[in-house]
Amino acid sequence: MKVLLHTCCGPCASACVPRLKDEGHEVTMFYANSNIDTEEEFKRRLAAASQLAAADGVGLVADEYDHAAWLRDVAAGLEDEPEKGARCAKCFRFNLARTAAYAAAHGYDAFVTSLTVSPHKVSPVIFAQGDAVSAKFLHYDFKKKEGFKLSVRRAQKLGLYRQSYCGCEFSKRAQEARMKGGPCP
Repeated sequence: MKVLLHTCCGPCASACVPRLKDEGHEVTMFYANSNIDTEEEFKRRLAAASQLAAADGVGLVADEYDHAAWLRDVAAGLEDEPEKGARCAKCFRFNLARTAAYAAAHGYDAFVTSLTVSPHKVSPVIFAQGDAVSAKFLHYDFKKKEGFKLSVRRAQKLGLYRQSYCGCEFSKRAQEARMKGGPCP
């Protein structure tokens, strides 16, 4: 099956690509992340995804970076939402809709996301957003079968940049507050 893997970052995808390939899928990574707070950070994470794609022998397509659209279409009015709240669900839908559109336009049989490898992401919420945008969304909970541990080991082995926050300025503020020992916004 020709599968498009929405790639949130290289480290997370490092556990997903081998699993999909082992199951016989033809995989292309799709880096869609307009949620990332700066273009510099977007490019840094894209470089890690490119490094992984080269190491795993798969294609990589980068979606256009448009943080202004993300702020307008996703974050507006939800700036004070906590992590795992309504803003995150809306963000998942935004990036998965872009992935679904690319998959449909380029003849992919299905698409899936690397977001589910993270223990900080709630897979049923991600599945609901994927299902809402396309019937071709595959439910893979990449946390299972020690996916997160594998992603950490592979990212270290490959020397991939591993970020300390989800990507948006709101998760960055929450991470900075945790590190300072203060209350999270």
